[in-house]
Amino acid sequence: MSVVRHSLLSTCLLGVSALTAVAQTPPTPPAAQPPAAQPPADGAAAGAGAARRGPRPYAQVIPARAHTEKGGIAVHRVDDRYFFEVPDSLMGRDYLMVTRVSGAPSGGGGMQTAGSSLNERMVRWERVNDRVLLKSISTDAVADDSLPIARSVAQNNYAPIIGAFPIAAFGKDSTSYVVDVTDFFATDNPATSGLNADQRRAFGVRRFDPARSYISGVRGFPINIEVRQVQTFDAATPPDDRNGGTVTMETRQSMILLPKVPMRARNFDDRVGFFSIERVNYGLDQQKAASQQFITRWRLEPKDPAAYARGELVEPIKPITYYLDPATPTRWKRYVKEGVESWQKVFEKAGFKNAIIAKDAPTKAQDPDFDPDDARYSMVRWAASLVRNAVGPHTHDPRSGEIINSEITWFHNHMRSYRNWLIMETGAANPAARSLDIPDELMGETMRQVIAHEIGHALGLQHNMIASSSFPTDSLRSPTFTAKYGVSATIMDYARQNYVAQPGDGLKTKDFIRRLGPFDDFAINWGYRVIDARSTDEEKPTLNRLLTNQSGPMPYRFTPQGLGGADPRVQTEDLGDDPVKSSMYAVMNYKRMIPSLVAWTTKSGDDYSELQEIYEEAVGRWAGYMGHVATVIGGVNVDLKTADQAGAVFRVVPKAQQKAALAFLSEQIITTPTWLRPQEIVSRIGPSAVLGARQTAMMTSLLSSARLGRLAESERYDATNAYPLAEYLSDLKRSVFNGASPDASRRQLQRVYLQRLDALIAPPVAAPNAGGGFGGGAPGRVLPFITAPNVPQSDMPALARAQLREIQREARAASATAKNAVDRAHWSDVVDRVTQVLEPRR
Repeated sequence: MSVVRHSLLSTCLLGVSALTAVAQTPPTPPAAQPPAAQPPADGAAAGAGAARRGPRPYAQVIPARAHTEKGGIAVHRVDDRYFFEVPDSLMGRDYLMVTRVSGAPSGGGGMQTAGSSLNERMVRWERVNDRVLLKSISTDAVADDSLPIARSVAQNNYAPIIGAFPIAAFGKDSTSYVVDVTDFFATDNPATSGLNADQRRAFGVRRFDPARSYISGVRGFPINIEVRQVQTFDAATPPDDRNGGTVTMETRQSMILLPKVPMRARNFDDRVGFFSIERVNYGLDQQKAASQQFITRWRLEPKDPAAYARGELVEPIKPITYYLDPATPTRWKRYVKEGVESWQKVFEKAGFKNAIIAKDAPTKAQDPDFDPDDARYSMVRWAASLVRNAVGPHTHDPRSGEIINSEITWFHNHMRSYRNWLIMETGAANPAARSLDIPDELMGETMRQVIAHEIGHALGLQHNMIASSSFPTDSLRSPTFTAKYGVSATIMDYARQNYVAQPGDGLKTKDFIRRLGPFDDFAINWGYRVIDARSTDEEKPTLNRLLTNQSGPMPYRFTPQGLGGADPRVQTEDLGDDPVKSSMYAVMNYKRMIPSLVAWTTKSGDDYSELQEIYEEAVGRWAGYMGHVATVIGGVNVDLKTADQAGAVFRVVPKAQQKAALAFLSEQIITTPTWLRPQEIVSRIGPSAVLGARQTAMMTSLLSSARLGRLAESERYDATNAYPLAEYLSDLKRSVFNGASPDASRRQLQRVYLQRLDALIAPPVAAPNAGGGFGGGAPGRVLPFITAPNVPQSDMPALARAQLREIQREARAASATAKNAVDRAHWSDVVDRVTQVLEPRR
């Protein structure tokens, strides 16, 4: 057996060596090529026959009638065939290939919207004999070419070939290669498909239909090629037109030439909220496979380095420039421009003047060569879509993190989101937000700040949800404070408008809306300031000092968003440093807003559809405020630190705050909030299940195994501050089962409570490696999130059984003394349900 294994191993190694030898075969000079076969008379079959013959004369493959676009790689169209002419000088150069949705099918649900990126990979064109190969190059593992280990890295990360193209002809000067790319882009190619495996299963895709699929356009530009494809699939359950059995979409393939010399990278620090790229560098002198992580950012270099070094504001050699989509309504253009250019003051903190600019896209008369698809231009697009969103993606160099370009998209219907939110969250205190027709000044301000938020993403910044907790809740009621700071310390928080401010506080209209803040100043200075150092690693001490030597009332903080609801400071749509107080102010405003909704959302001749939409969204936002408070229970504050910083990384939220949060929830959501169901609304829109559903979801959350696991772990970690699990369950049970004659809403919550205890006794099978605690994850830095607890091995089943026995005793007593039939039936049902859980029928 050992001999056989050795033989097989030898064969495999020989195969790898042979492949390596082929891949490294030097290009054959054009003069050595075999004579070309004669073409068909009309030349129409040039592409189809290319796979069966050697290279032919250039004029036969690219006749005079061809439509040609010259760029870094020239693009030729001959009848219905498409050819790339790849210069020898670009062979082996790094390209970024991005697959985007260009046209999304209606009703796509979870599918990406138009403009969204589906896949990104770095690729290279390489010539092997009479073929040009397109290889997908991994950037996950690297080593300097001068090191011996570089050969091993290459052998263990062998590049997959995603396209192979026979050379149809050599360029006129014999320094380029013409290849037919029609079939690569027009067929069901995994490298360019718009549907992934999960979407194909969801839509019941049976096959790709080539008869209804085609290349809709190919463009060539100086640094990129853009290919648009219409892809059609036979599908059993398409997202739209179910009887048609078809999914059709348009995708866009972008191939962008990356800089020959990558920009100097800047090391990522998980205490600062930048997007990042990561790679394993086997060339580092460490006793492990060490990784490097770099932030994503634009290349900004001062025009006058000497003046910059003296501390003067200097313009960059190449400013970040965004062009406005010509489809942008004239009414809103100024706000879009102002949203982009509001970052100019922020970049001054990093020493740059006029670092970011917004311009109208030129007309054809002004610049006939301008095209929004040209990768040299970044765009703010206006999408005619029912989607209620805006996005700010960017395309970056996977070698260095350099942002090459970006496309901000504002979806037209997002104004509807902000109209509704302004009414719900600020209408009580802001008279300008008491109508379906929000004044341009207010709507424009919200739009300006949304664009600024998306530009922040395009500059490399992540969401920073901890920022809003830097503001004292009561300061959000101060006109002087909000006029200076808005509602959060960064535009990158999901803190959209001020729901804390009360009538009579005197805030100006624009001061209800978020804006750029001190955290944005810090992050841009940290990420973009040019540092006098010889290498990326030599920048580290300076960058660390910027973080650790902060002073002032609002030092920059960042905690990753993915904490699983553990840190009550890291939440979306929240305001202030006290979730209970902030949510109390929100409820006070809601009690003024809800009775006014009929007047604010209806007019003569209209139905009540707008009222229903905004009312149901308002109940959803109210539930969000309750969720902010719930996160305090079992909460753990996570402050990422390095060894030179004092203090703990993990701190349990004090018990008194957790108990106060439960008391608030008991009063606001466990006790039926009848004020949220006023007769004047119910009589117009009919009974709505939305409130009951939100109450049920909250009860499920309060008894989730994740929350209970955090409570249990906190008790072991910090018994002094922890809210003991047994005490919490006892307090919650007392709140839910309060009173012998519960109303219908409380009866429903009691049944949900029993279901949750049942789930703790007989939980789903635990996931592999599931455990409790504060740690987890990747090599190196401990990730600050809470992993799923192993419920069967915890105290949860025992505590749940003890509660059920107590509930059963109390329910029997309540049934015996019940004064009406509903109460007797309910308590008898509770007894039976508990019996079924504790003594399940086999």
